[in-house]
Amino acid sequence: MGRQLNEINMTKILVTGGAGNVGSALVEKLFHNKENFVVVVDNLSTGSLNKLPEQHSHAYTFIKGDTNNYRDISEIMLTHKFDYVFHLAAVVGVQRTQENPVSVLNDIDGIKNILNLSKNTSVKRVFFSSSSEVYGEPVSLPQHEHTTPLNSRVPYAVVKNVGESFCKSYQQEYNLNYTIFRFFNTYGPSQSTDFVLPRFIAAALKNQDISIYGDGMQTRTFTYIDDNIDTCLACLYKNEIVNDVINIGNDKIITVLDLAKTIIDITKSKSKIVHLPPLKEGDMTRRQPDNQKMLQLLNRNLISLEEGIKLMLNNEHFLNSIGV
Repeated sequence: MGRQLNEINMTKILVTGGAGNVGSALVEKLFHNKENFVVVVDNLSTGSLNKLPEQHSHAYTFIKGDTNNYRDISEIMLTHKFDYVFHLAAVVGVQRTQENPVSVLNDIDGIKNILNLSKNTSVKRVFFSSSSEVYGEPVSLPQHEHTTPLNSRVPYAVVKNVGESFCKSYQQEYNLNYTIFRFFNTYGPSQSTDFVLPRFIAAALKNQDISIYGDGMQTRTFTYIDDNIDTCLACLYKNEIVNDVINIGNDKIITVLDLAKTIIDITKSKSKIVHLPPLKEGDMTRRQPDNQKMLQLLNRNLISLEEGIKLMLNNEHFLNSIGV
């Protein structure tokens, strides 16, 4: 994928992990702004070209590459000299990260590569995708960016915590600006059934059993993709949350068991709920962000869970992806 456009008078933006759930939605909104020149980099280990928007006259460039490989990413960044970098590339998913801890730790190389190349190519700001996982098992709710301890010990959360520390250190020593996004569960039509909400919907639509780890009393919040991306872009376009951290998530909590029941009700499914043994680690019992910064940036209500589920059910791309 590519385009023949003059980059000189455009805002040049790199999105790593751009073929994933959040990345592809970000790319779509970025390239609809005709002032942006967008380059998407993804190694396609979990991302898919099918998630990326269709090419138009004003489009983007896709390059298959691995940010953990210095040669791959240095050639791209030295060629384009980006204004902004959204570093979303990472091994994701609770089960996948638990089963592949060394691959998760290798993502530290990608973080270092991005930051080193950014400081050497005059990038104005790096947007780093962290995670609610850095909070670990919360000591209080809601979880605030600056008052809640970061105490998770699973490899995925450790890497995100390390990444945050790298961002802050590069700002202090090299004056490289950053924004840290702590994403809470984000769902949308491009999310794979590795993740709980699309997995439950897929099972419900096929009237298959819905499997829950443990008793299902663990609480979560679910953020529709549009709310997530609109917040990320507000940080960029409004020049907000510079050298700071922002929780990006809906603060309405629901148990995993009630999530399954809600999906069964909305889809009028005949699915039964089946309980599996709890995961050994990584399945925190509670999650809820303090999202005041997010709400102030958006200045609107967030999409409710029920509305988001219906948006998923009305999305042809999602329905095709799950074989319905």
